[in-house]
Amino acid sequence: MKTYSISEVAKELKLTPYTLRYYDREGLMPFVERGSSGIRRFKESDISLLKIIECLKSTGMPIKEIKTFIDWCTEGDSTLKQRYDMFLERKATVELQMEELKKSMELIEYKCMYYQTALIAGTEDIHKALN
Repeated sequence: MKTYSISEVAKELKLTPYTLRYYDREGLMPFVERGSSGIRRFKESDISLLKIIECLKSTGMPIKEIKTFIDWCTEGDSTLKQRYDMFLERKATVELQMEELKKSMELIEYKCMYYQTALIAGTEDIHKALN
């Protein structure tokens, strides 16, 4: 079975080795095995779980809550319901974030049009004339 070094995993996930070591210290990587010299050796399944950690982190989930999720994974099938509920909650959070981003994008698009029109006219006064 192929294994990967911390630097290879960091490059793959566009993280730093420091970030991966931090995750390890926070208990987010209990699944990663170490070689006889103590060097972390990552498997494909470890990388997949790290992608989930990064996904959860990108939604604003605190490290402490991600740690709870990792603990549930370690506990096995008895925590399937908790994990399912957690992902439903994350889904709702992301949907709200997407709505907020959509509103932000609408304002940004308006301001792009506003400034493009002002640039063409050579003045913002063009918008006063339109009202």
